[in-house]
Amino acid sequence: MTDNIADLRREYTSASLDIETANPNPFLQFEKWFKEAQEGQLPEPNAMILGTVDSDGQPFQRTVLMKALDEKGIVFYTNYQSRKAQQIAENNKVNTLFPWFPMERQVSVQGVAVKVSNKESLSYFLSRPHGSQLGAWVSQQSEVISSRSILEMKLAEMKRKFKEGKVPLPDFWGGYRIEPTSFEFWQGRQNRLHDRLLYEKQEDGSWKISRLSP
Repeated sequence: MTDNIADLRREYTSASLDIETANPNPFLQFEKWFKEAQEGQLPEPNAMILGTVDSDGQPFQRTVLMKALDEKGIVFYTNYQSRKAQQIAENNKVNTLFPWFPMERQVSVQGVAVKVSNKESLSYFLSRPHGSQLGAWVSQQSEVISSRSILEMKLAEMKRKFKEGKVPLPDFWGGYRIEPTSFEFWQGRQNRLHDRLLYEKQEDGSWKISRLSP
């Protein structure tokens, strides 16, 4: 076992985060940080850790990709028969985390996951590379399989099936929009006295901003 894990540490000194200078609209503050993550050439800046809970209250996490951001929320796509989708069907309260560690930042978003329209799913599906479109038909996401060769055989079958035309949108595949109820912006600071700003959505649709102790 590694014996020096407790000694792994670094000081965070790159930036600060204050209520006075933060955007009062959390979507615009998120967009600002996301653009800075892109400009900083972070790998997969749209990667987010999505947390769901099963019927027994057991939390699950996995990394998915944000594929759209608008004034309504954050959109990702998946198989509607997957484990995450089954858990969302039972409890659509979710949490997602953007871990922008090279910039000493994290953003945590809580909200509810709601399916996007079929039109929106189709529009995104048609923008995907051909191989990714075929992959959506191949994978019975989260199901147990005996070997990878099964996937390769199914992929070859889909290539033959859709050889002559466009790949249609599977009826079991589409998007979810996370409609936020809170955002937390985290900026690393020296001596572990990090900056944390919490935006909470109010009943009238406005956002309350609070500074949290690190």
